[in-house]
Amino acid sequence: MHMKYILVTVLLSIALVSGGCGFQLRTGVELPPEMAKTRMVVNDEYSQLARQVRVMLEQSGVRFVSMEEASAVLEIPVNNVATDVLTIGDNARVREYRITHTVRFRLVDSDGQVMLDWQNLRQAREVSFDEQNILAGSREQEYLKKELAETLSRMLVSRLEISRTGPG
Repeated sequence: MHMKYILVTVLLSIALVSGGCGFQLRTGVELPPEMAKTRMVVNDEYSQLARQVRVMLEQSGVRFVSMEEASAVLEIPVNNVATDVLTIGDNARVREYRITHTVRFRLVDSDGQVMLDWQNLRQAREVSFDEQNILAGSREQEYLKKELAETLSRMLVSRLEISRTGPG
């Protein structure tokens, strides 16, 4: 009986943690057919957002190809992460700051016809800085940047999916 209780507790814990961190089982999204062969144009193709978008689109059947082969072009000219100070303590040190991630993108076909017009996405998180635990604060900042990129990636792919059903 005790072992069964532990097993149920562990399974419930895993389910709660998975749901709490934004984990979702999702099959491939339905994208415009032109996206079967896509070229992604982004300043930093190794950024967290670019890598995440690439993985999500590949899981949905998109092949990333050269500009000459592309039947669609995903342009992401803005992919900025900024950190702004919100409050400063008595000791002239940062107490709170905000991390903001902004993305601007559009989708065009191989002829340059707009399939999804310019979209702007923005997410922000506010953080309290604990100067007693600088290492944890640094890890938290990296985690939040990753979380913002993942959230914006899902939003971006959802907008691409929506573009399949109607004009941008």
